[in-house]
Amino acid sequence: MDDEDMSCTSGEDYGGYGDEDYYNEADVDAADDVAVTPTHSEEADYECLSVNQVERVFIDGVNSLVSRIQINEKYARILLEANQWDADKIVTGYRKDRTEFMRKSHIESKPEPKRTLSATTSMLKGYCSVCAMDGYPTLPHLSCGHCFCEHCWRGHIESRLSEGVAARIECMESECEVYAPSEFVLLLLKSLPALKVKYERFLLRDMVNSHPQLKFCVGNDCEVIIRSTEPKPKRVTCQCCHTSFCVKCGADYHAPTSCETIRQWMTKCADDSETANYISAHTKDCPQCHSCIEKAGGCNHIQCTRCKHHFCWMCFGDWKSHGSEYYECSRYKENPSVAAEANHVKARRALEKYLHYFERFENHSKSLKMEEELRDKIRKKIDDKVNEHNGTWIDWQYLHKSVSLLTKCRYTLQYTYPFAYYLGAGPRKNLFEYQQAQLEKEVEELAWAVERAEVTARGALEAHMHRAEHKRQVLLHDFFF
Repeated sequence: MDDEDMSCTSGEDYGGYGDEDYYNEADVDAADDVAVTPTHSEEADYECLSVNQVERVFIDGVNSLVSRIQINEKYARILLEANQWDADKIVTGYRKDRTEFMRKSHIESKPEPKRTLSATTSMLKGYCSVCAMDGYPTLPHLSCGHCFCEHCWRGHIESRLSEGVAARIECMESECEVYAPSEFVLLLLKSLPALKVKYERFLLRDMVNSHPQLKFCVGNDCEVIIRSTEPKPKRVTCQCCHTSFCVKCGADYHAPTSCETIRQWMTKCADDSETANYISAHTKDCPQCHSCIEKAGGCNHIQCTRCKHHFCWMCFGDWKSHGSEYYECSRYKENPSVAAEANHVKARRALEKYLHYFERFENHSKSLKMEEELRDKIRKKIDDKVNEHNGTWIDWQYLHKSVSLLTKCRYTLQYTYPFAYYLGAGPRKNLFEYQQAQLEKEVEELAWAVERAEVTARGALEAHMHRAEHKRQVLLHDFFF
C-alpha cells in the first residue's frame, strides 16, 4: 500500500460499531438525522500514517531541533525521545545548563575520577573489560568513552532486545547511563540481519510510544499509526482495519470515563470479580460481630469462631430459639431485618458496591452482543423487504438507524458505571446518577421499541431515538466534554 493510500484524515462519527458494507453509509448521520446535533464531537481529529510517513515525522522533529540548538542529529533523536518530543523543553533546558541537561538526557556521562596508569595502558592495548581480552585493533565506544569489543556489544544489544529495550540501550560500564544512538547499534548489527530487523521494529515502537501525538492502531496485525493532537480521550477509527479505540490510552473507547479511571476499573475487575463472586456465593457475615464466615459443612447450625454466637446459616436467627421457628426460616420474607444487619460490615458494603456496578457494566456488555444479532436480523429483514418490492432501501433505513443508535447509547451507558463507581459522593454524583438513570430509562424504552420495530410506528420509534440520543449528549456534555 502506498503512503498516499495509507494517509487519511478522520471522518464522521460512526459510533464505534459499523458494518463494512453499504449499511455503514447510513450510520454516519444516524444520530443527527433523528435526534440532536451534538455540540461536541466524540471523534478526535486525527490522521492515519504509514511507517515511512512516521519516519518523516521523526526526521522533521530532529531537523527542527538541530536548527534551534547546536547538536548532532543522532543525539537530537535521543534528546527528543527522552523528553517526549517537547522541543521547547529541550531548548530551555539546553540553554539553561547544557552539561547537566545532556547528562539527564543520557547523552553525556557523569564526571569520573581520573583513570589509573594501568587502566589507561589496558585501554591502549585494546583491552575489553567485559570479556577480559586484549589485542583488539579498535574498540567501539559511546560518547562516554567506555570501550568494549564488538562481540560484547552485540551480546549486550541482543540481551537488551530480549528484554524489550531498543531506544534506551545503555553503556555496559557500571553506573554509566549513556544511551547508544541508533546509528551506533545498526553499525554493530550490520552482519546480523535478523537482529537488525528486530532492533528496528523495537526502536520504532519505542519512538512512537514516546511521542505524545502518535499511537499504534490496536487492530490485529495492523501497521497503521494514528497521529492526533487531541487532548481528550476521544475515539479514533483506523481507516484500514476499522478498529475503534481511545486516542489517549489505546483501550476501547470509554466516554465519559477517563483513561486512568477505566484502567483502575479493568484492573479491579480482573483482580476482584472471581473473588467477589466466590465471597458472595459462599460466605456470609455473622449477625452479631459481622465477621465474614465461610460454611465448611452441610449443617446450617453455625458457630462464629470470633464471638461464639450460634445462628442459622439460612435465616441468621439465633439458634437457641430456632427449634420452634423452622416455618419462619423456610418462608420467604421481604427485607428480613436480621439479614439486613449483616450488611453493616465495611468489607461487605465495599463488595456490594463493587458488585452493584460490575453486574450492570457486564449486563450492558452482554446486551450489546445480543443487539449485534438484532442488527443482523434487521439488516436481513430490510434486504427481504427490498427484494419483495415492499418499499425501497431508503424507506426502511430508519430500522437500521434505530439499532445503530441503540448500540451507541447503550455503549455510553455501559461506561457510565465505572465513572459512577469512582465518583465521590456529593452534588456532582447526585446529578450524574440522575442523568445516568434518565439515559438508562430511554435506552431500555428504545430497546423495547427496536425489538418490536415491525409493530411500532415509525414516528414513535424515531421519538424514542431522539430522546435517547438527547439524554446521551446531555450526559457527555456535562461530564466528558
